[in-house]
Amino acid sequence: MNSVRGYIFSRPFMGERVPQHVQNLVIRDYCERNRLQFLLSATEYAMPNCHLILQQVLGELAEISGLVAYSLFQLPEESSQRQLIYKQILSQEKVLHFAVEGLRASTKQACERIETLWRIRLTLPHCVQIYA
Repeated sequence: MNSVRGYIFSRPFMGERVPQHVQNLVIRDYCERNRLQFLLSATEYAMPNCHLILQQVLGELAEISGLVAYSLFQLPEESSQRQLIYKQILSQEKVLHFAVEGLRASTKQACERIETLWRIRLTLPHCVQIYA
C-alpha cells in the first residue's frame, strides 16, 4: 500500500477557513477511497505565505509515495514556487494529491491542469459579477 503524508493548514487560505480536524477527516476519507496508507498530517505554520512544513514534507519523499494536501489552494500562491514543487514531485516519481478537489498530480500534464485551476481562481475576483 502506498504511504502518503497529509498536509493541512492552521491558517486561512484563499479566503477559506477550515478547522484542522475537518481537513484531516477529508484527507482520511480521500485516502480510504483511494487505497492509500494515511500517515499523520503535517500542519503548516500560521504565518502568512509560510510553507516551511511543506518543504519539510517534500524532503520526506524518499520514504513515502507522496503527499495529500487538503486543497490545491494550500500550495504557494507564487507560480514559480509551485513549479519547483511540481519539479520535485515529478523528478522523484511521486504523487501530489488534493483531497477536496479529488485530483492527483504525477505527470507534467496533471501539473499543468493544476496551474490552470490556479489561474482561474486568481482571476475570478477581478471578473464582473452579473446578478440575476
